[in-house]
Amino acid sequence: MLFSLLKFIGWITALTPEWMLHALTIIVAEILLWGAPKRRRLILSNLHHAYPGKPPIWHRTMARTCLRRLIETGFLSLATPYLSESRIRTIAQLSPGYKTWLTQNSAKSGEEQKPIVYVGMHLALWESLTWLPFLSPVKIPEYGIIFRPLDNPKADDYVRSTRGRFGMKLLSRKEGFAQALKILRDKGCIGILIDQNAGMQGALTTFLGRVCSTTELPGVLATKFNADLRTFYPRRTGFWRATFDSVEISHDGTSQGITVAINQWLEKALEDETLCAAWLWGHDRWRHQDMPSKRLRLESKRDLLREELKLRNLVALPHKTRLWIRMPNWLGDVVMALPLIRAIRKARPDAEIHLLAKGAFAHLLDKAGCADYVHALPKRDFFYFRSFWRLRKTYPDVWICFTNSLRGDIEAWLTRCPQRFGIKRNSKVRPCLTHTYNLASSFDEAKHHQTELWNNFLTHFGLLESPITTPLFNYTLSATGPIALLPGSENSPQKRWPVEHFRKLISLRPNEQFVILGTKADTIIADQIASTLGDNVINLCGKTDLLSFADELAKCRLVITNDSGGLHLANAIGVPVIGLFGPTNPVRTGPVFSSKFILAQPDGCPFTGGGDLENLTPVKVNELIG
Repeated sequence: MLFSLLKFIGWITALTPEWMLHALTIIVAEILLWGAPKRRRLILSNLHHAYPGKPPIWHRTMARTCLRRLIETGFLSLATPYLSESRIRTIAQLSPGYKTWLTQNSAKSGEEQKPIVYVGMHLALWESLTWLPFLSPVKIPEYGIIFRPLDNPKADDYVRSTRGRFGMKLLSRKEGFAQALKILRDKGCIGILIDQNAGMQGALTTFLGRVCSTTELPGVLATKFNADLRTFYPRRTGFWRATFDSVEISHDGTSQGITVAINQWLEKALEDETLCAAWLWGHDRWRHQDMPSKRLRLESKRDLLREELKLRNLVALPHKTRLWIRMPNWLGDVVMALPLIRAIRKARPDAEIHLLAKGAFAHLLDKAGCADYVHALPKRDFFYFRSFWRLRKTYPDVWICFTNSLRGDIEAWLTRCPQRFGIKRNSKVRPCLTHTYNLASSFDEAKHHQTELWNNFLTHFGLLESPITTPLFNYTLSATGPIALLPGSENSPQKRWPVEHFRKLISLRPNEQFVILGTKADTIIADQIASTLGDNVINLCGKTDLLSFADELAKCRLVITNDSGGLHLANAIGVPVIGLFGPTNPVRTGPVFSSKFILAQPDGCPFTGGGDLENLTPVKVNELIG
């Protein structure tokens, strides 16, 4: 019934005056523009990624025109079976240059004549490419075009018969490949509609700066049969009016080079705004690399990215996939997340990584060099969430939440990012996220490090690279500097080694130089430790911001610290650390970088924590210093 209805609509469309169809195209496109928000956002996102330097008004105008061309093409596809030959000649013609080439090519002798591989693009009125045998001024042995057959056998037969009415053979990608080879052996023509979303059967390349999976079939056939490789595309000149043109694609003679050259040619062609508006921006050409289960890796049948960098004279891939990471709220967690962010950087070298964190961490994260951009969270006021709503106009592709709060989830949702990832614990509801890693009830978080959970989470969404734990920041470390003491612990007084223990430790080493570091919140403790002690103690607590705090740590030969953010920062810098753990669990929150670390716990304390730091004696810590 539905199939009969479509045929009837096609018949009516062919009879409808073109001016009326033109007006209807504008109306339907406008309805789609505002009535299909996901499609509108996809088009605008594609345009914004491809042409970030263009103003928003250009993106919106191009999106509107693109939808009109799409509707116009749909009407022509429906009407094609019912159009007369004279009307087809009115609608389409070959360019003079292409006619001349066809005539000259057909005049070649048998030895000189080559088969032809035509590369078609998803430009407006693309289905009229099947008219080529009818429009051609010379006879070519045989025409075929490789297409994806429809699932409905009846509809598939209809498409084959109507599109092949002028001699174009529609060849299934599955059963028609042998026939395509025969046509090329007989010096005929094979057309292939190039696709940058070829899935696992394609090759990793770039298109408009973004990694995609491109079909290699044109390159394979052109090299196998030494065929002429040409584009064949319609240039729209008016409503249901097009001039077909063909251009030879220059390449290095290899299948890989041809695959890259085709994308390069199309990129150049789309600089023409007429062709740009006619291209199918409403289709996700980069979808294969957007699959949630593979989001954090690049994968396809073949990887041509290295070859492409050489062909394009590039040192590195353009960063075009916009990946935002909402960092945790505590310094220790932020530092522990960095090895995973480095792994993401390695796994997705095409990603433009944005880190979103508290303002106090911004300069430090920038110095770490793990991301392209570091953004400070906005001020917590009435307009806090407005900043995230504005981010929707930057069209982020991925949003990874290291936070577990509803506030963090709302932040992600407001950006309208199409993929928002997070961890879901059994009792937690996270409706603002699109994809979650469901934490297994058998996973005891007390027996696993925090980074192991994060790694499992990211692996679930495709990350194959291991966390990179070599020290950060590129400091030149000192083997003769002072010993740093970090007596604070902002979020838990129970994690603090007693003041008298710090004082006793200093007294046990009268010839050692010490420096006390920490935040303003730790100044009372630091003053108590430093009071009445000698000149071998310098108290800088509360006198540094986070970046200068890191600079001071790098000057020290050793850091003695409670379980705190400073412990993780010193470990990330590469300074040897003695970590004082009592009630907290080093299995879960111990340092993760490969720098030297010595765990100090009270006698009798379980390895997973639960002891009293009062029972960790200064004598024992002094022995660990050596």
